[in-house]
Amino acid sequence: MGAPPRKAFLLRLDFGLFEELQRLAAAELRSVNGQIEYLLREALRQRGREDLRQRGRTATPAAVEKDGRDAP
Repeated sequence: MGAPPRKAFLLRLDFGLFEELQRLAAAELRSVNGQIEYLLREALRQRGREDLRQRGRTATPAAVEKDGRDAP
């Protein structure tokens, strides 16, 4: 079975922020997209959130409570 489908979307960033992401990604041998995903996952982990894919769930509107947190 292949990887779960990925959501593509446009992300507008300040040019300076993008340059910093490029430098960090290059230093860690990642693409900029991979670096952004890594940083987002790390931020969620630090806030005590689990990766939804690790729980076998996908993020859907039904899985998100009104306050924006994942449903239990």
